[in-house]
Amino acid sequence: MRVDGVVFLDKPVGISSNAALQRARRACGADRAGHTGTLDPLASGMLPVVLGDAAKFSLALLDADKEYVAGVVLGSSTTTGDAEGDTVATLPVPPLDRAALETCLERFRGPIEQIPPMFSALKRDGRPLYAYARRGETVERPPRRITIRALELCDWRADALTLRIRCSKGTYIRTLAEDIGRALGCGAHLGSLRRTAVGPFGIELSVGLDALERATPEERSALIHPADTLLAGLPRVELDAAQSVRLQQGQAVAEDAAAALPAGTVRAYGPGGRFLGIAHRDGGCLRARRLVRTDSRDQALTSF
Repeated sequence: MRVDGVVFLDKPVGISSNAALQRARRACGADRAGHTGTLDPLASGMLPVVLGDAAKFSLALLDADKEYVAGVVLGSSTTTGDAEGDTVATLPVPPLDRAALETCLERFRGPIEQIPPMFSALKRDGRPLYAYARRGETVERPPRRITIRALELCDWRADALTLRIRCSKGTYIRTLAEDIGRALGCGAHLGSLRRTAVGPFGIELSVGLDALERATPEERSALIHPADTLLAGLPRVELDAAQSVRLQQGQAVAEDAAAALPAGTVRAYGPGGRFLGIAHRDGGCLRARRLVRTDSRDQALTSF
């Protein structure tokens, strides 16, 4: 049976996102899979794995805000900006209190510019930046506009901070840690990182990789959320059998049939609540954008 849906995986520390993805794909018996945002081996936490046709709708989570709990080590800077790199500088940490820390953190809340780290997969002249970094080279990186929606000081010690961060896509938490250390005058690097939410989905929905592999087929099926879970924020429209066939054949559903439908992108469903995919209403017609394969079974059905 083909598998379509999403598993909210709690990736452990020590393995790459791709390695976790491949283990989850095999455990679920899916023919293809992807994820909606890489976590470094150092990091743990929420890694949504999209299986089968659910991959067609993963852009919503790729573009979504992310939430993290980060451990920031003060007083030392590393080559990579995190605990995996070699120490390149150490400085004394000044006496800190909550007021001083809050004043510093306030500088990083809201829209800010961030220079991506050299140890990243962003490309320059067709090569990833980490390829230059591994050769000891540094290339110019233009700053990128990001938004830190929440930056909360959860705890601090003489040489470490624990922060909760809610941020826009494209934010490098390693770089944020380094910039905070620079602003405090002592340098810093990222000591630990856990992703606790992706878009509206929190870590409480996630399952550990070992637990997923140990689960019975029935238990595993219950852990695979329907493909349209990713689209819960879109309006839902119901089509009759004839309209469903036209949409699946790439034909527009005419004005008289679509007049009552919401404008813009919608989730389309056929008889019996069968999820068909997403469509767009334009000029009074409903036109398909991305559809699931017509032989989708239970995993493509909705729970909303």
